[in-house]
Amino acid sequence: MERLNSKLYLQNCHIMKENEKLRKKAQILNQENQALLSELKQKLSKANSKANASNNTILDLNLGSSSTHNPANSGTN
Repeated sequence: MERLNSKLYLQNCHIMKENEKLRKKAQILNQENQALLSELKQKLSKANSKANASNNTILDLNLGSSSTHNPANSGTN
């Protein structure tokens, strides 16, 4: 009985060590995941701001070209 208890104790110690290793790996993976997610959010934010800036430029160009075009003169041909 004592022999079985010792064997179970050693197995338990091994399982606890393995559990601690896995916990540390999970923590590192979680930190990497958070860093990648943050990086992705920054890139998406920059891409969105660039897209909005280019859309605003296109809109400004369209407004500029329509303001120089006089629709009243185009019908006099």
